Amino acid sequence: MIRVGVFGAGGRMGSTVCRAVHEAPDMELVAAVDPHHAGIDLHQLGVHGTQIQVAAKASALADAGAEVAVDFTVVDAARENLRWCAQHGVHAVVGTTGFGEAELAELAEVFEAAASNALVAPNFAIGAVLMMRFAELAAPYFDSVEIIELHHDQKVDAPSGTAIATAQRIAAASKEWAEDPTRNLVAEGARGASVEGVPVHAVRLRGLVAHQEVLFGTTGQQLSIRHDTTDRTSFMPGVLLAIRKVREHPGLTVGLDRILGL
Repeated sequence: MIRVGVFGAGGRMGSTVCRAVHEAPDMELVAAVDPHHAGIDLHQLGVHGTQIQVAAKASALADAGAEVAVDFTVVDAARENLRWCAQHGVHAVVGTTGFGEAELAELAEVFEAAASNALVAPNFAIGAVLMMRFAELAAPYFDSVEIIELHHDQKVDAPSGTAIATAQRIAAASKEWAEDPTRNLVAEGARGASVEGVPVHAVRLRGLVAHQEVLFGTTGQQLSIRHDTTDRTSFMPGVLLAIRKVREHPGLTVGLDRILGL
């Protein structure tokens, strides 16, 4: 049995992770941490059949003997949680977005020197990981590309981590792109943000969960690669896979690709 603790247990993703871990036959949910929901029982968050009370501090994971910690919080909290995991020999699986390249490089050094490993992924939906890989494969064969990402109205960062990762991988796969024809920008931002030369457009709309479309174009044809997440449970197979595999990948791993053999 893998003993698992969850940071951000009171959030929508955190409570979904708690439920998935509790129901997994090879895992035991041993701790839940969320300073904003400290003191309440997990059953109040829809996680039934445990006697766990949400704690305010990370020390609850150490007290419960957690081997792996899952973090779905905000980036400021996740920074501290990751360092705590490295210092206390707890493996970390992180779905929190907003880490910059310099931060990831620093965290790689931290975990290389630690007795624990970490996996940070911008998206745990296996379909979204495949979408990024398909876009990377398609890039050299097209002249132009744009990304549209659509998320719920509570997402605080834009563009999404998935869109940034997709743009970076597309840019690494091909440097040859048609020039943007825009000469008169009537409204600032109309062409979206540029991530390594790839236009990225972010939509925030009530009723959405997480969606992304990569649009490729060349002479006489277009290719659209789209992934839609309609429920947060879609992330759980990837999260559970990461919990099972993080111990096998020393240091810091970014993305699910290596775990999926991509």
